[in-house]
Amino acid sequence: MNGKAKATEKAKAARKVSPNRRLLGYAKPYAGWFALALAIILILVWLELYQPQILGEAVDDFVSKYEAANNEGFALSQLKELRAEDLLGVVKLGGLYLATVLAVMALTYAQAAILATVSQKIIYNLRNDIFSHMMKLHVGFFHENPIGRLVTRVTNDCETVNEMFTSVIVNILKSCFVLVGVIAVMLSENVKLSLYIFIVIPFITVATFVFRSATRKIYRAMRAKISELNGFVAEHVSGMKVVQVFTAENDVREDFENRTEELRKINMKQLITFALYSPVSYVMNIAALAILIFVGGNMALEGIVTIGTLVVFQRYINKFFQPIQELAEQFNTIQSANACAERIFWLLDTEPEIENDPDAIEVDSFKGKIEFKNVWFAYRDEEWVLQDVSFTVEPGARVAFVGATGAGKTTIQNLICRYYDVQKGTILIDGIDIRKIRVEDLRRNIGQMLQDVFLFTGDVKDNIRLNETEITDEEIVLAAETVNAAGFISQLPGGYSHEVIERGAAFSAGQRQLLSFARTLAFKPSVLILDEATANIDTETETLIQDALGKLMEGRTTIIVAHRLSTIQNADKIIVMHKGRIMEEGNHQELLSRGGSIISYTNCNMSMTLHDCLKRLKLEKARHPARLLAVEKVAAPLFRGFHVALAPVARPALCAKKALRGKALRARRTCRRARLQGKGCGP
Repeated sequence: MNGKAKATEKAKAARKVSPNRRLLGYAKPYAGWFALALAIILILVWLELYQPQILGEAVDDFVSKYEAANNEGFALSQLKELRAEDLLGVVKLGGLYLATVLAVMALTYAQAAILATVSQKIIYNLRNDIFSHMMKLHVGFFHENPIGRLVTRVTNDCETVNEMFTSVIVNILKSCFVLVGVIAVMLSENVKLSLYIFIVIPFITVATFVFRSATRKIYRAMRAKISELNGFVAEHVSGMKVVQVFTAENDVREDFENRTEELRKINMKQLITFALYSPVSYVMNIAALAILIFVGGNMALEGIVTIGTLVVFQRYINKFFQPIQELAEQFNTIQSANACAERIFWLLDTEPEIENDPDAIEVDSFKGKIEFKNVWFAYRDEEWVLQDVSFTVEPGARVAFVGATGAGKTTIQNLICRYYDVQKGTILIDGIDIRKIRVEDLRRNIGQMLQDVFLFTGDVKDNIRLNETEITDEEIVLAAETVNAAGFISQLPGGYSHEVIERGAAFSAGQRQLLSFARTLAFKPSVLILDEATANIDTETETLIQDALGKLMEGRTTIIVAHRLSTIQNADKIIVMHKGRIMEEGNHQELLSRGGSIISYTNCNMSMTLHDCLKRLKLEKARHPARLLAVEKVAAPLFRGFHVALAPVARPALCAKKALRGKALRARRTCRRARLQGKGCGP
């Protein structure tokens, strides 16, 4: 069984374990602290159970005797003298009761401090595990799952779990100990009276289980709606400019209101459910007190029990129902935490599709030879994006990929970086299957520069270094100077320490791209991938960009995807893609000499007038009629942005129709002039 299969089996086994048990696994390293908290709880329970005994003793031994003496007709002065020792006993019992109250306060604080400290450590470990696991997941996972949902896992869900560790787990044990202790003490005081009072237990038990079942479903739905709402907010805040450009504020606001309304309804269900349970618990409490008054009162009149016993039972009834009510409230937190834990462990159980092979080798650097051998790839099932693709890139070569949207250009880049694994075929770097190279070594040696540069909150220096402590400040400055970024950085307030706001919104597209170049150079990659890296660049910055690109590509194997003709014209090889297959490959001149439709079109755009361009395209069509399909299906969508009249080639029928119309119009004009001159014009 390979490593991936073992990971799959491990994940399946993990899913069979309940979320609560898995959460307790995070608490296992701190079992000693929980044991100490449990010991404190046992002392607290004993103190709370002992307090009613103090009151009962005071009533039976002193208060009742005082009342009896008063009924015998003693004067107040005589009673004080007679009961001086009894009054001293009352004071002593009062002091003892006060001491127990203070002890309960101190122990409660100690318990809370211990649990808060331990729970923070547990959540710290849980958050780190979640984030570390997300870093291992493949790129496609983040396309399929909204950002807001993942943020909720790390923040809100972890906080809910933290609350469970802080105030629920140990308190549930405390409530259970109190219940058991109360029942035991009441039975020891008077079995008959206790059994009468325990009549309410089945009713409150049934109500509790019904409540628990209802709240579980509600909290699952609530957490799902919260995740959806977080995702919606994160998405639309990121795309607020688009919303405002298309004046879609009212529609978005209405959608948001609908989502919040759904969440409000679920919250109301939760509140109503709890509101129904609380009166049931209160009624059961009153019923137990009524039984005590009726049954206990008769027993007291018959002399079976004392007044002190009734006082003790009254206190124990309150202590019996108080933990039940607390358990009901804690059920809210438990159900919420359970729902959160299910979602957290769903994320943790999501298997990384890209993992190091057990025999993966370490690679310090690449020479840069890249080979695709009969590669087939699909994102879903067998919807092939690449079909039997084979090519070779020699070390230090510059290879450009062109083709229409969906042709497979970006997919090739993703496969080289191993963001996905191929279904068929092999990808080699320096003769080594990339699946046999450690993922971190592979990606560290490949510098990928995208069209949309992502800058993180921090300063300029941190955005170039990206937390790589081995990159010194001197290397950062050198990289910036090399790629022509030092000029605008030096003009920033604070220079390299200038604060960068989210996504680098304060920088122009060209400045962000230059920072991206400096970042790439600082990491000293062996292979470069340029994915539309020069798109959206203003004319003023283009010269700096092109010069920086030349320095970056020097001595490095470079994969280029670009529509800027100046970028791809000087490539050592140009590969034309169409629907996942390679149609043509060669350098610019070679493709021109073969009559390659794509390259002749690009050449046309660069160097010819519109009239000459049309003549060139018509000539290519006449020389190579079989290439008409390539012109129609590849050139048209690829170069639509150049606004050159491709229609005469891409849509020949329409062009012919227009030509006939023009010919007929010219014929009518000629005929009209002939008639004016008195000449004939045909039939």
